[in-house]
Amino acid sequence: MAMSPFAGDEDDGMMSEINMTPLVDVMLVLLIIFLVTIPAMHHAVKIDLPHASSQPQDEKPAHVNVAIKADGTTLWDDQPIDDATLNARIAQAAQQNPQPEIHLRADRQVAYEKVADLMSAAQAGGLTKIGFVTEPKSGK
Repeated sequence: MAMSPFAGDEDDGMMSEINMTPLVDVMLVLLIIFLVTIPAMHHAVKIDLPHASSQPQDEKPAHVNVAIKADGTTLWDDQPIDDATLNARIAQAAQQNPQPEIHLRADRQVAYEKVADLMSAAQAGGLTKIGFVTEPKSGK
């Protein structure tokens, strides 16, 4: 007779018990997480804040309209100016408090170099806010 190592083992059936150890481990971890986070969520610092009444300011910052025509002419608030006057007005506008924003309107045919020169002059003069004004396309 040949001897089998499992000959005396009568556990050939399926195991019908559930291993509870991993389930208990997960539940204990969740319990610890909840015990730590719940007091932190309800923790509040009592501060006696000062009371003040103030009105929101409705005044909008000033802006300057600068336009560049297709022929290269620069307009400051719809008045033609040369480059020296433009630099002087930019320096004067940079001294104002709050600084005005430049609204730049450039014709579609103008060379990009003119727009870049104007932006460079504004930055060199101390103006930091430049807005580009465009017109929406017609919805045909």
